Amino acid sequence: MDNLKSSTKVEAHAVSYSQENKTYIVMKRVMDVTGAGLGILFLSLVFLFIALLIKLEDPKGSIFFKQKRVGKGGREFYMYKFRSMVFNAEELLESLLSKNEVSGAMFKMKNDPRITRVGRFIRKTSLDELPQLWNVLKGDMSLVGPRPPLPREVAQYTDYDKQRLTVIPGCTGLWQVSGRNSLGFEEMVELDLIYIQKNSVLEDIKIILKTVRIVFFPKGSY
Repeated sequence: MDNLKSSTKVEAHAVSYSQENKTYIVMKRVMDVTGAGLGILFLSLVFLFIALLIKLEDPKGSIFFKQKRVGKGGREFYMYKFRSMVFNAEELLESLLSKNEVSGAMFKMKNDPRITRVGRFIRKTSLDELPQLWNVLKGDMSLVGPRPPLPREVAQYTDYDKQRLTVIPGCTGLWQVSGRNSLGFEEMVELDLIYIQKNSVLEDIKIILKTVRIVFFPKGSY
């Protein structure tokens, strides 16, 4: 990631250019609907198995976790995941903020005490993200794109950081396959803007293939 630190920042006009590529946007949506639909169909047994494990370990909570996120243009939506934390995780967050292990407008903690045993496994393999295929079908998210931030994170964004909100957020992206939690907030923003500037279906396919590899050989996820 040294090349990120030494490179000049992506300019705003370069990022906005991607919105003019209508062919890419249409092809990307077709790929999203096809991929998400097939994913839900073929992974239905995996969904059921994970749901059963979650309920067996922590019956008090729901199977799914929904959280308000910020998407393209600052529009808020509910993003879905398999629940990987104890049922009262949000209530416990305030007491853990001082132990944040990443820089910038994000909260990450490697040994977060709120994470269940099942949750630790599905997070490490990124299986907790599977319900976001529904977000993709709805159009809130894409298979590939910047990570959708929380409203409280966006409140800390500079105008430069907000450029990552010029496209639909994704289930996976360049940040996720380049180190994920081992990278800081500024590096995440730079990677997202580099991705937005490329606006390439081939780049999306490469990221999806790398994501599949990470599921089987997890690195930087917690």
